[in-house]
Amino acid sequence: MTPLESALGVTFHDAALLDLALSHRSWAFEAGGLATNERLEFLGDAVLGLVITDRVYGALPDAAEGRLAKLRAATVNTQSLAGVARELGLGSAVKLGRGEEQSGGRDKDSILADTLEAVIGAVYIDQGMDVASELVHRLFDNLVDELARSKDALDHKTSLQELSAAELQTLPSYELSEDGPDHEKRFTARAVVDGEVLGAGEGRSKKEAEQAAAREALAALAARVGVAEGR
Repeated sequence: MTPLESALGVTFHDAALLDLALSHRSWAFEAGGLATNERLEFLGDAVLGLVITDRVYGALPDAAEGRLAKLRAATVNTQSLAGVARELGLGSAVKLGRGEEQSGGRDKDSILADTLEAVIGAVYIDQGMDVASELVHRLFDNLVDELARSKDALDHKTSLQELSAAELQTLPSYELSEDGPDHEKRFTARAVVDGEVLGAGEGRSKKEAEQAAAREALAALAARVGVAEGR
């Protein structure tokens, strides 16, 4: 059993599947065009989405669809996935090309999030939905519960707008940039409050990137004006 398998609590029957799940496209390209983990990422994203949707539905039995959607999005966004991946020590196991290695790829949110999804996809193929579902619950149930208890944690943009308006009589704005091919766009957002960039974030959609930037800006602004976040 590898250290990653120990952290996951899963021993792969087919070790090659785990190896593939850890193969970032930068490594695969430098290795001569070998297979990447992107197909497994696609599959793992679907498995993760289904399990988390079921968990969220059960966690908030009286909540409207909009709140359920926000809780699910907060649970599976790039930053949340990367946080879980760091707890697993996933960064040290990813196979990266030299360029990504030198640019700090082992701690990039996007790479960690994508690799975690690929690992979940590999578990699903290797051992089926029951084991994959158990893994997702072990990794994410506490996060779902934590987010469910915090209304403001689900919509950082609204919280930032309210705090900014109350304390500075101004509203935040967002600067967006994107990179990557059309099928795998990555968005970066910067939250600007009163002419100053207070937060930055990235995501697989504009909305996700803006929420990540707003979360960071909200913490910074709250600390600056001396109030609790989401007061």
